[in-house]
Amino acid sequence: MAENKTQPTDVSVEEFLAAVEHPTRRADGFELLEMMRDITGQEAVMWGPSIVGFGSYHYKYETGREGDSAAVGFSPRKGNLALYGPTYGPDADRLLPELGKHKTGAACLYVNKLDDVDRDVLAQMIRTGYQHVMEELHTS
Repeated sequence: MAENKTQPTDVSVEEFLAAVEHPTRRADGFELLEMMRDITGQEAVMWGPSIVGFGSYHYKYETGREGDSAAVGFSPRKGNLALYGPTYGPDADRLLPELGKHKTGAACLYVNKLDDVDRDVLAQMIRTGYQHVMEELHTS
């Protein structure tokens, strides 16, 4: 079975964020770093070259594929901020209409900038998404 390509690294999260070219994405990245650190009580770890993650859990699919992933995290991409985990919580569907301007993907929440969303709603989604992953998915 192929190993998950996105693994924790020893790269400095602060150095990664400081190198983000887009000034708004860089500032939002540092704000998300503090927000997710406060919410999760975890220190940030780089997962692969571009994902800032907090906590981890072990997954196993019915196909037999398994691995580890960050419980919640984000990536300041050129086109948007990709947030991982906030849509996992049981209240995500109820909160998404209150969030503000966003898009969703298979497992991601995409926002152009944090000023487009209600930070309190985002924090609640991160909190419940993290708790769901850590409590329901039998974390490591």
